[in-house]
Amino acid sequence: MKLSVLSSSTRLVAASAVVLATLGLLSATAEAAGAGAPTTSSVLTSAKSAIGKQTSVHLVLTSKSSSTAVEEHIKADLEKTSGIETISVGSDTAILKLTPNYAYLSGNSSGLTKLFGLTSAEVNKIHGHWVSFKAGTSQYKDLAASLTVSSVASVLPAAKGTKLHTATPPAKKWYTLKWETAATSSEPALANTLILSAIGATLPVQETSTAPGGGKETVALSKWGEHVLVSAPAAGSTIPFSNLSS
Repeated sequence: MKLSVLSSSTRLVAASAVVLATLGLLSATAEAAGAGAPTTSSVLTSAKSAIGKQTSVHLVLTSKSSSTAVEEHIKADLEKTSGIETISVGSDTAILKLTPNYAYLSGNSSGLTKLFGLTSAEVNKIHGHWVSFKAGTSQYKDLAASLTVSSVASVLPAAKGTKLHTATPPAKKWYTLKWETAATSSEPALANTLILSAIGATLPVQETSTAPGGGKETVALSKWGEHVLVSAPAAGSTIPFSNLSS
């Protein structure tokens, strides 16, 4: 599921801003680019490799459409096989948890219906419980794809059409990538900027997407490698998703 920068649809992970932790990793950029200057391709290759080595990350996303004053907010802590995320769009709220055996969903009535498409009848059966999705089901797989640290790699653009700008002076700690996304039937054209660390591991620092009409999305990531404890709800407070349709 994805939370669109310019709509009220749900997105569980898309774009990024990273406050880097000191992880003691060698720069993959130097390895990819050799002694020469880094290129768009070498920076992206290094970033993909660096993200793949991470065990966890903290994510904060803010999105505002040009057509509404309602802002969308996501906060998440993602690990390799677990994660927790809170979503709010105006008064609509939801919480997601992922463990190796189950995924869980909770929220207020409007959050469950508007953000996740549950029917009013299904929400009435929940009665304040967490909805559980067993590992191996399609629902679990969808949530796992966006509630784990590996999903952060989706912020990286294709090398084609992306331009690498010089590191920011005077400290030269960052690389800046810029590219444009063409308009589609559901999204306007977007101007995108991704900032990555130029020191140590080549990890994303910030990604911002803006639309001509003023819509904007920013994602920030931090606390790389810090352990995240995701506890499952008490057994008595959960209800299997399959029970909602019975």
